[in-house]
Amino acid sequence: MALFLALNLLFFSLASACNSGCPTPKPKPKPKPTPTCPIDALKLGVCADVLGNLLKLKVGNPPVQPCCSLINGLVDLEAAVCLCTAIKANILGINLNIPLSLSLLLNVCKQKVPSGFQCP
Repeated sequence: MALFLALNLLFFSLASACNSGCPTPKPKPKPKPTPTCPIDALKLGVCADVLGNLLKLKVGNPPVQPCCSLINGLVDLEAAVCLCTAIKANILGINLNIPLSLSLLLNVCKQKVPSGFQCP
């Protein structure tokens, strides 16, 4: 009986000895959330005139107000995601070079393409 109690005491003390010396599993890093467009991408159809005028190199200033007023309240990343969504869905009704079109539209609205950004 004494041997049984001694072995139990030994095993329980070993089992609980990991209080401070045992390695703890590292938590997995949370993936970065995918940026989304906070506005309805269909509303960005007004950007078609702006982009069409820019690509045809018409003389004069394209009517940027309707397009830019939609994205001006957004940070550059959100604006880029919104315009990418519109361009990729062909909401603008024109077959486009996405990086060039995105850059043109953001520049005319006094915003920048975020560093390293690619359309999702």
